[in-house]
Amino acid sequence: MKEAERPRVTLKLATSLDGRIALANGQSRWITGEASRQAVHQLRGAHDVVLTGVGTVLADDPHLTVRLPDFAGDQPGRVVMDTRLRTPDTARLFEQGGPLLFICGADVPAHIRSAIEARGASVIALNRYDGPHISLKAAIEQIADLDGESILIEAGARIAGSAIKHDLVDQIEWFRAPMLLGGDGMPVMAALGLERLDEAPIFERISIEECGADLRETYRRKQA
Repeated sequence: MKEAERPRVTLKLATSLDGRIALANGQSRWITGEASRQAVHQLRGAHDVVLTGVGTVLADDPHLTVRLPDFAGDQPGRVVMDTRLRTPDTARLFEQGGPLLFICGADVPAHIRSAIEARGASVIALNRYDGPHISLKAAIEQIADLDGESILIEAGARIAGSAIKHDLVDQIEWFRAPMLLGGDGMPVMAALGLERLDEAPIFERISIEECGADLRETYRRKQA
């Protein structure tokens, strides 16, 4: 797949002022306020696909749907990066929403894949990994093959870090709440493995606005 064919990728982040997404015990509802959550629903409606990881599914049990009173468009497709297919049958993802796709590892047994498909979802097994997890880049290539032209990533630190590390993000929508969680809180992004400052990905802030009590900052990837 040529770089020009890669879907447009937006990374949504919702954090405290000090860049934390949860307390050390995992509590995260709700860091940002109602106005920010409404803005996220609008973002979902503006993208073809919402992508998350199994960690977010297990922690938050999201629908990943657009739930706005005046929304009349199509619900976005939903993609779950789930290397071992650990999503439980009771997950709210199965209750409603747009098309649901799970991307797992090639060694997941066929009967486990079939159980997910029996719930109305699709499953794609890949044999491309980034450490112990399915390659995010490979997953995005699969989404492109399915005509997904724009992707909103709503996930935890590992997938957020992978998206930045592999230069897959075109835009960041960052919602910051006016609270501090401290160094024992969970960081917004996993390690990037940088050794020099000139290796750091650079984003240019293109807008900043109040979103209720929160701030919404929009950043665009600054190319070298």
